[in-house]
Amino acid sequence: MSTPIRFDNQVAIVTGAGGGLGRSHALQLAARGAKVVVNDLGVARDGSGNAMTPAESVVAEIRAAGGQAIASAASVTDPASVQEMVDQAMKEWGRVDILVNNAGFLRDKTFSKMSLDDFRAIVDVHLMGAVYCTKAVWEIMKQQNYGRIVMTTSSSGLFGNFGQSNYGAAKMALVGLMQTLALEGEKFNIRVNCLAPTAATRMTEGILSSDDLELLKPENVTPGMIWLVSQDGPSKTVLCAGAGTFSRSNITLTAGIHIGGGADAAEMLADNAGKLADRSGETVPRAGFEQPMMELTKARAARG
Repeated sequence: MSTPIRFDNQVAIVTGAGGGLGRSHALQLAARGAKVVVNDLGVARDGSGNAMTPAESVVAEIRAAGGQAIASAASVTDPASVQEMVDQAMKEWGRVDILVNNAGFLRDKTFSKMSLDDFRAIVDVHLMGAVYCTKAVWEIMKQQNYGRIVMTTSSSGLFGNFGQSNYGAAKMALVGLMQTLALEGEKFNIRVNCLAPTAATRMTEGILSSDDLELLKPENVTPGMIWLVSQDGPSKTVLCAGAGTFSRSNITLTAGIHIGGGADAAEMLADNAGKLADRSGETVPRAGFEQPMMELTKARAARG
């Protein structure tokens, strides 16, 4: 049996923690010893409204169980409010060890029917909200020489989902953000990962059956987050989690074929599409620079 994962004397910020997955994350972090900033703007499923009640309710749960927590109603789309939230954590506890970027909402429509305002609103909260929160804690974590950050991505971003072009674009962008920040944070012991959850929250109400919703309760996802933000957790990982099942998603690079740049290169590429898609020998590049290195290696070999 592994040593129990604990977060004693650590401070965690969880955005969108007034209900659903964020609430589960906040409660479990607190139960394992973390001091938690419970952030929630109190908006509806589509992002409308604003109330402090959800965050305060979760704080009350944590305190009733003997834990430490404070509430924040900061909007993750407002950099000044985000900075105030981080300043509040620093004033209260003097450090920030963990950031779980979980805040978000949905505005689903097919791309042809979607307004640009609805597209932008989703990108603002899911992508830019995570950027603002991460930026606000980054230098703190560098100075501490310790930090754990989780971006909440989605299968809609990784694999696509009908009617969610805005959501999918924002969620896949978070993977790109994570990939680079994991490299930049490595020498400062800042580990950055993505969690792709499938959970029964208000975002899935009316979509799945009651039996499936029970299997997909948020508490069955949170163990994945706990592992990702633990002291010995990974970095640069996309962890998929739902119904107590966990898997890892990877962006891979096939071995590739060298065709050259002749006049018929496009036609040769079409003729060799099967070889191009052959996944035997594919790799998971550690950084983007590995793609041009592979390409140059094949080109040099072909030149002789």
